[in-house]
Amino acid sequence: MNFLNLKYGCNPNQGNASVSMRDGSNLPFEVLNGSPSYINLLDALNAWQAVKEIDAALGIAAAASFKHVSPAGMAVATPVDEKLAKAIFIHNDDEIQNSQIALAYAKARGADRMSSFGDFIALNRKCDIACAKFIQRHVSDGIIAPDYDEAALDILKSKKKGSYLVLKMDPAYEGTSLENRDIYGVTFTQDVNSSVIDERCLEDVVTDIKMIPKPSKLDLILGMIALKYTQSNSVAYIKNGQTIGIGAGQQSRIHCTRLAGGKADLWHLRQHQKTLSLPFKADISIPARDNAIDEYVTNTSPSFCNNEEYKELFTTRPEPLSENEKRIFLDNIKGVSLASDAFFPFDDNIQRAALSGVNYISQPGGSMRDEIVIDTCNKLGIAMCFTKMRLFHH
Repeated sequence: MNFLNLKYGCNPNQGNASVSMRDGSNLPFEVLNGSPSYINLLDALNAWQAVKEIDAALGIAAAASFKHVSPAGMAVATPVDEKLAKAIFIHNDDEIQNSQIALAYAKARGADRMSSFGDFIALNRKCDIACAKFIQRHVSDGIIAPDYDEAALDILKSKKKGSYLVLKMDPAYEGTSLENRDIYGVTFTQDVNSSVIDERCLEDVVTDIKMIPKPSKLDLILGMIALKYTQSNSVAYIKNGQTIGIGAGQQSRIHCTRLAGGKADLWHLRQHQKTLSLPFKADISIPARDNAIDEYVTNTSPSFCNNEEYKELFTTRPEPLSENEKRIFLDNIKGVSLASDAFFPFDDNIQRAALSGVNYISQPGGSMRDEIVIDTCNKLGIAMCFTKMRLFHH
């Protein structure tokens, strides 16, 4: 099949929507269930490229959770500790933790759980039963993967009253060397961004601290690949094989750094003992838990800590998490990596990054103020490399 009609484009008033192959060849994906929308396919094809590139760079199971053509989270199948397992709702699920692809998606989904609500999923390995079961209990719009276990496919087909979108991607498909886009009747053409992201990008360490540990190099590579498929400007915080905060589509880089840093802080605060100990009633849904946890860690005085509202969610009234407790907890966070899709024009980005436990940074370099940025890294004990690779994506 080389042509597929869509219900509409980005919005319901935009008809005549379709996808096709310019050269008349077959589309590189097969629709196994559901009916794809225009935005579904934008998410699917961007997310697929990202997880495929992670496979090429790191050779490891990876997953992406996309919303509106940017990743809410991306992760690889590295182990998780007990606190993180509990924070992403897999602490009592050995089946998920023993499946590489299920673990990768659980981590990707757990990067920014609020933003991943209604996500589009990409996997770079066959979707197995454990992964399908995890997806089944979360709100999601669709999935793209190279293959599916038969039982996993049956589970996915049962979601959304049988309308859940399931795409099977041809893993051998490489795309074209040129990409085209029409805007206001004008056709834009450019080479595809074929920049290869691997450890060689991290060789030019420009700070006094030269050592970047192997796990942090993996994090930086993961972050750079995530940014390659994120709307610019963009910054990503990464730890233990998963993005933990992505600031996308901001006109100011410091706003990217603040936005992503705030999300990274929330990811850590989800693992605060008070958060993990919230006494939820057994029948509270996962989305309701996510919303309550988000309010708990962002609001020093959530309503359910101060009045009878707690009875809707909890067995007992939770104790608030104070600003002082949050700051003490976050001040002990270390080992976070940060990737930026373009250079830092000012050192305020470095100062903000340090507040979220960043010790390792990758950025292209090339600013008039590079020396000031490097000096601030040296003062704060941060190792930074210049990749000489801008990763704008629009």
